[in-house]
Amino acid sequence: MALSTRVLSADAEEAMIQAAQVLATGGLVAFPTDTVYGVGAHAFDADAIERLYVAKERPRTMAIPILLASVTDLPLAAREVPPVAQRLAEGFWPGALTIVLPRQLALPLGLTAGKDSVAVRVPDHPVTRALIAALGAPLAATSANISGQPSPITADEVTAQLGGRVNLILDGGPCPGGVPSTLLDLTCEPPCLLRAGPVTDRTLRAIVPDLR
Repeated sequence: MALSTRVLSADAEEAMIQAAQVLATGGLVAFPTDTVYGVGAHAFDADAIERLYVAKERPRTMAIPILLASVTDLPLAAREVPPVAQRLAEGFWPGALTIVLPRQLALPLGLTAGKDSVAVRVPDHPVTRALIAALGAPLAATSANISGQPSPITADEVTAQLGGRVNLILDGGPCPGGVPSTLLDLTCEPPCLLRAGPVTDRTLRAIVPDLR
């Protein structure tokens, strides 16, 4: 059965409180980020994670990244935070670097597609971070589109794809679009660059000299 999808200005009074309440009760919220619009669920709610997969028609073999409000929240998502991860986080967050670390065991296995690792990032967008802070928990989030379809950069584009599939859309105006974040795996030795992006490998080598 289709949901009744509300669209709410991100600047509206108590917008973050209302959105956090939706997430805290297992709902799905779409929101602007520093790249495209994302859609998210409470990262520790297995049922909400399943709803996120269904809403996006996302294959269960594709793990869902986690967004954090700040560097200090990293231990909420990762059970091990090696010094190199801390230095990377402090150097590039908020920003376009995603780090793969051993997952906190409290995270649902559905979130990580059964893997023992999780991809985490602090996005460089005030609305996203305010939403996570209001929730008081990490946000399982990915692009607000049907899998395989174009990633939306406006709330109207989100509505066109996910209207009736999510509970709430926070309209924060157009997103800048652009390339996905750099993806760096710190669970292997030496660390491995999985996806090139805005943070270049040359820049990363200043902190991770043995990067491959």
